[in-house]
Amino acid sequence: MNASDLFVKALENEGVEFVYGVPGEENLDFLEALRKSSIELVLTRHEQGAAFMAATYGRLTGKAGVCLATLGPGATNLVTGAAYAQLGAFPMLMVTGQKPIKSSKQGQFQIVDVVRMMGPLTKYTRQIVNVNLIPSMVREAFRLAQEERPGAVHLELPEDIAAEPVDVTTAPVFEISHTHRPLASDRVIAEAAQMIKAASYPLLLIAAGANRTRVRSALDDFVADTGIYFFTTQMGKGVIDENHPQCLGTAALSSNDYIHCAIDRADLVVNVGHDLVEKPPFFMEHGGKRVIHINFSSAAVDNVYFPQHEVVGDIAESIKRLTRMLGELQQDCAYFRRVKEHLFEHLLEHAADPGFPLKPQKLVADVRQVMPDDGVIALDNGVYKLWFARNYLASEPNTVLLDNALATMGAGLPSAMEVARLWPQRRVLAINGDGGFMMNCQELETAVRLKLNLVVLVLNDAAYGMIRWKQYGMGYPDYGLEFGNPDFVQFAESFGAGGHRVTASEQFAPLLERCFGAGGVHLIDLPVDYNENNRVLIDELKEKVCLL
Repeated sequence: MNASDLFVKALENEGVEFVYGVPGEENLDFLEALRKSSIELVLTRHEQGAAFMAATYGRLTGKAGVCLATLGPGATNLVTGAAYAQLGAFPMLMVTGQKPIKSSKQGQFQIVDVVRMMGPLTKYTRQIVNVNLIPSMVREAFRLAQEERPGAVHLELPEDIAAEPVDVTTAPVFEISHTHRPLASDRVIAEAAQMIKAASYPLLLIAAGANRTRVRSALDDFVADTGIYFFTTQMGKGVIDENHPQCLGTAALSSNDYIHCAIDRADLVVNVGHDLVEKPPFFMEHGGKRVIHINFSSAAVDNVYFPQHEVVGDIAESIKRLTRMLGELQQDCAYFRRVKEHLFEHLLEHAADPGFPLKPQKLVADVRQVMPDDGVIALDNGVYKLWFARNYLASEPNTVLLDNALATMGAGLPSAMEVARLWPQRRVLAINGDGGFMMNCQELETAVRLKLNLVVLVLNDAAYGMIRWKQYGMGYPDYGLEFGNPDFVQFAESFGAGGHRVTASEQFAPLLERCFGAGGVHLIDLPVDYNENNRVLIDELKEKVCLL
């Protein structure tokens, strides 16, 4: 047995079943150890795709996904994936190679200080210099990756260390310990309960950190027993069914949307699982509404977020204790009900518009019509993400996967691929702008090779639409954001996937249904009309909202 064999045994000890990546010559000992193990290698076409898949595995399972790259350029290609996992709180371990550290005949060829490079992007990054340290370093990496708040970790395995033999002095793999999260004190819980009881218009905010099985169950009971109205951040969608009568929707924008009428009326917001990494769902002001922060860790204070009370500890237990202490709240919900009625009337506008190219509202409505409640949409980053966050009602957790932390382009396709690989019986739809799709479009080959059931939707406007929308909102001329596209249908077919182009509004939903029915990988090229971005998201909302 050599160091690579020991490393892989340590991964097996952690329950690792898959490693995603692009190996290089410095990883060949590690690759051979993988071949002899129970772990499956998922070969991708780019290290970034491997990192996004590993991070999505961590996001959906709570167990650290593992990705592999070689030294130098392979390692640098993991950087965006590291930031994606770290900011999004997705547990992930990156393993990279390196030139021999004891003796090398290649000077500084391809050598980058990867450990220092990963420092600001991870919870833990180390170079392995001694085979005897492998079991403890792997255990520590997984502990930190999976411990709240989860994130990215990194281990570098140099080529010469990877090949070193293991002797009798080497420690075996470590038994995995089990820990219990600390609980908030009774006094802190009682103070939070008193603040909620004293509020005339309390609101509950559900954010990304609440997307844990036990927390979801506790929040269901909290909402049912107290009667409190709630809204979500983009990454909190689906924690509670958004068809719930007390749901006010998603804060896709930070201000000037219908939901902000309710937020402005609220005198207290109970904020569960949110931190500053997510784009703010609303802005706090001195002398304004009070905020209770309920999370696994304390709040980082910022100009837009400075909660007056913090309940720090296991979120599920905190919510359960609050529920028992509060009972049904005595509050006037008439205004919140009125906001909900106006909001949901607004969401239905243009949902049946026959115009072509499709308006965003029609796009979202058609997708929701075809997707079952357990179907998963995985969104890349673009202005369409706001439309899906606002207009698509999620009935179950982890059925709307979007990134509102790093908000990187290029993650939508690999993320959807991992969902389709993990949950092959579910309908999975990757939703990409044409700009974001082209950043990792090579992974179509990976999807076809893995025999996934996946539909890839490319929203074609031949421009960087999100930036163009912002450009309009700032009053600048339309400049510098248009580009050309390949023939996406032929592109998909060249990889062995099905390629389809929509040429009329009424074609889209039936085509989407047929693609799911056929199975395999399909790409749909769909022209979209983004004029609604400016009309609704900027001009109309400023005139309409908060006049209720």
